[in-house]
Amino acid sequence: MAPLPDPDLLRPESSLPGRRLSELAEQAVRCTPACCGASTMVSDGGDEHPITVTHPDLAGLVSVQLRSGDGPIPAAEERGAPVDAADLLRDERWPAYRAMALDAGVRSCVTLPFQRGGLTVTLTLFSFRPGALDDSGRGPAQALGDLATTSFVRDRHYRAALTELDQLATALRKRPVVDQATGIVMHVLGCDADTAFGVLRRISQTTNRKLADVAAALVETRGHGLERELVSLAR
Repeated sequence: MAPLPDPDLLRPESSLPGRRLSELAEQAVRCTPACCGASTMVSDGGDEHPITVTHPDLAGLVSVQLRSGDGPIPAAEERGAPVDAADLLRDERWPAYRAMALDAGVRSCVTLPFQRGGLTVTLTLFSFRPGALDDSGRGPAQALGDLATTSFVRDRHYRAALTELDQLATALRKRPVVDQATGIVMHVLGCDADTAFGVLRRISQTTNRKLADVAAALVETRGHGLERELVSLAR
């Protein structure tokens, strides 16, 4: 019976890509017969590609694919479907990758891609034996990859929500200062709130300063010495 997924895969605090990828790779190896190692990678279309491997010798097999854009990982990402090599000794694809894999004693591999929510997670399994990973795309490794990818997407949404809440909290903290500055401008110019806020915004734009900073400076001086400038901006 295959081992149950590690509960850490379900926890928000396990959201760091390196840790989650490492858990996925290690568990995939444990539940896949004849697998000698694994690599995992996550990409959101940017330049950064967090990678983990279960053995240092496998890091070069991932790096050579990223440098050349040629290998089972790029092929699986492009196809959105598993890419396997039953026997790298007889396979004619990916010459640079094949040479390095054979030099490390790897005879077969399969790369499983998981694409969801703008993220692509790849899980590559390696074996010293040819034809040893034929059913891996339908076994526990597939389920583990699905679970990990779902968790990546969930954590991404969670972090985005936290960022949005932090920005909202910052805006709320600054709002009283902006309101005070608006009141000062209203008093100096004898205008309504919309006109006063527009004056603050123009000052922010023309001086290339944040609106909150402009408001804070105006509150500190109570508008003294700025009457003429405020009048000119209100026109």
